[in-house]
Amino acid sequence: MEFFNFHTHQFTNQSNILEMVNQYPQEFDASLPYYSIGIHPWYIQEDRIDEDLKIIEDKLQTKSCLAIGECGLDKRIEIPLALQIIVFEKQLALAEKYKKPVVIHCVAAYQEVIAIKKKMKVTVPMVIHGFSKNSQIAHQLITAGFYISFGKYLLRNPDLKTVFENVPNNRFFLETDTIEEGIEEVYSKASDYKNIAMKELQGIISSNFEVLFKDKSNK
Repeated sequence: MEFFNFHTHQFTNQSNILEMVNQYPQEFDASLPYYSIGIHPWYIQEDRIDEDLKIIEDKLQTKSCLAIGECGLDKRIEIPLALQIIVFEKQLALAEKYKKPVVIHCVAAYQEVIAIKKKMKVTVPMVIHGFSKNSQIAHQLITAGFYISFGKYLLRNPDLKTVFENVPNNRFFLETDTIEEGIEEVYSKASDYKNIAMKELQGIISSNFEVLFKDKSNK
């Protein structure tokens, strides 16, 4: 693996890239080699939560399923936060049961996510994907034991350079999410911002991958 794409919605099937493709319970594609699966807060349907959780639990027991998610909290949608928290906590319980990392979607709810991690005493790795906030929030997350994944906003927002520079090398991942650019471009920007060679960056991400997934992918 030369490149690891922590979170993407587009499978490109390139031999030098390991892609963790985001999946939803009701749109499951069994052909994907590696994926995460979860109930995104945007798509919570109250009458289907138990059914979705059952599908997720089934997939978590397979080698191809590397993580649960994306799941989390979003204060800018109409779905009540209380319901989002219930669904998020149920997925965290499954992550703990099957010892899988968690891909987290978080919008304007960082303090709540940190508090839930602490309350539930979550021991599996939790990764905030698509980070776009300031150094203060990044520091709070890292202090609380989270990993942070960067992608779209690293390419689009120069102000993230300082934030990214200060994230410890053992606590970040890179992703493309829904953007058109490839993961190689995200790596290129990251190596520039960290002022390190591409090979060194690849080594850092590979090391973080090993810690997070403990060779679950056998790749």
